[in-house]
Amino acid sequence: MIELTVNGTKRQVDVVPEMPLLWVLRDELGITSPKYGCGVAQCGACTVQIGGAAVRSCQARIGDLAGKEVVTLEGLDNKEQHPVLQAWIEHQVPQCGYCQTGQIMQAISLLGLIDKPTDEDINEVMSGNLCRCGTYPRIRTAIHAAAAKMAGK
Repeated sequence: MIELTVNGTKRQVDVVPEMPLLWVLRDELGITSPKYGCGVAQCGACTVQIGGAAVRSCQARIGDLAGKEVVTLEGLDNKEQHPVLQAWIEHQVPQCGYCQTGQIMQAISLLGLIDKPTDEDINEVMSGNLCRCGTYPRIRTAIHAAAAKMAGK
């Protein structure tokens, strides 16, 4: 048994330690916001947060995560909508939506590291998250808006 905290709830899973976190989340725990995109950590569709850092769950082995805290889109505070989610809606970021949970989790991690990111900061940190629909300008605008909301402006 491997124990970890997922979205604030302690969970135990009985799987092989080599199993990717993505499959544990989706197939064992029924958490479907992280998506399978490429399987080699190149597209970002499976991005979750582990200890506040953005991590590609398709390459994170569950055996390495015992005792860690994992947060997915479902685990964001439901009492008050997260500023990044608010900005995503206000700026109509999603088009097809497939990559968006990974984009959102990466953006939240970015804003945890840099409270007022420049376009260059956003481009650099978000570059590993691919959007086949090309919503990058809206993503950048939404991140700036979320940063302003988080700063109280």
